[in-house]
Amino acid sequence: MRRISTNMPNTDVQYYMRRQEEGLNNIQSKIASQNRIHELRDDPLAASHAVRYESYLTRLERYEQNTKYAMEHYNTTYAYMNEATDVIQRMRELAVAGANGTNGPDELKYMAAEVNELLKELVAISNKVGPDTKQAFAGDKVFTEPFRIVEGTVAGGGESMVVRVEYRGAGATRKTEISDQTYLDLDTGGGEVFWAEKMQIFSNVDASNYRVNAPGSFFIDGVEISVAPGDTLPGIVAKINDSSAPVKAYIDPETKGLALEGTSAHLIRAEDRVDLGEPHANVLRDLGIIRGNMENNAPNWSNSARVYGGSIFDMAIRLRDSMLQGDQDFIGSQGIAGMDFAMSNLSARIASVGSRQERAEMTWARLNREIPDVASMLANESSVDMASAATDFKMMDLAHRAGLQTAARILPTTLLDFLR
Repeated sequence: MRRISTNMPNTDVQYYMRRQEEGLNNIQSKIASQNRIHELRDDPLAASHAVRYESYLTRLERYEQNTKYAMEHYNTTYAYMNEATDVIQRMRELAVAGANGTNGPDELKYMAAEVNELLKELVAISNKVGPDTKQAFAGDKVFTEPFRIVEGTVAGGGESMVVRVEYRGAGATRKTEISDQTYLDLDTGGGEVFWAEKMQIFSNVDASNYRVNAPGSFFIDGVEISVAPGDTLPGIVAKINDSSAPVKAYIDPETKGLALEGTSAHLIRAEDRVDLGEPHANVLRDLGIIRGNMENNAPNWSNSARVYGGSIFDMAIRLRDSMLQGDQDFIGSQGIAGMDFAMSNLSARIASVGSRQERAEMTWARLNREIPDVASMLANESSVDMASAATDFKMMDLAHRAGLQTAARILPTTLLDFLR
């Protein structure tokens, strides 16, 4: 039987008052945080749903930020490419003027001087740094200038002029994730934007009896192509053509070697994979396409390979040199044609950026519709109903106050209470 002493009523009252205070503290915390789930035991099912919604909402917000950055990047790139279009258009106007036969040698030299300055401006545009302090046309090598001017003496120029523009090798395009496992290409590399002709690479190595002697792979324009021991040149050609690389491969009937041709105007990038265990195949080097992998400078074609297809800068240099030499036939044919090739490729690249921009804008709009919906679902699972919480708090507060008043009457304090 429970023993009754003079301390029991006091102990019981304190116990139940503390429980009441704990309930008040809990509901105050929920009102202050506006979250009704502080521990899993509060509502295990709602807590599991809330965790999923919160994780999904965090991803959506990250995708929204990625998409916003992509739109800003496309706007910047689009502006730079339009600037390049204006420069090329001016070069074409000079080519047309120089080919009409009404300008003498002196006038053609003046035009050549202007083309040389426009060429420098074109290189400056290709090396533009965006607002994010990264190279706009350098792919994933965002801190490397894609192009470098080499100046020297040009016959008939009378001063130091641009003799060539070296491509320093922009890497593969960066990608940004805009939804689960869905990516958007951010960049258009300098080897695509500032190219004019479809490239052709012909190996002078007779590969009629070539066999791959070890497993390996190689990359063409960033696309990996695997080979196995025993693969022959026809098999390698078939693998290249079956891949997504923007090139067409075939066997050169003259040299019996590998030939590559771009399906669009761009610089073909080719490398052997070297991060494999020994031994491994060096297919492109063995076939005489490259001399080594791209490091600081590009292209890396074999010295014995025949390479055709130039950049926009090559077209401008040929136009300027023909003006210095007074070759109006060349100006009116290949000079104007070179500018047309450059303009055509640049227009295609601008259209590609525009289509990416349109997709990014649609994705951004979709995300901004989806984020509030998910936030609402999260709030339904975890947020406090303020009206109900305020009512419960008021009722508990009144009950607590009534309890305190009742305890004060039942257990009045005496002098002995203070002497304990």
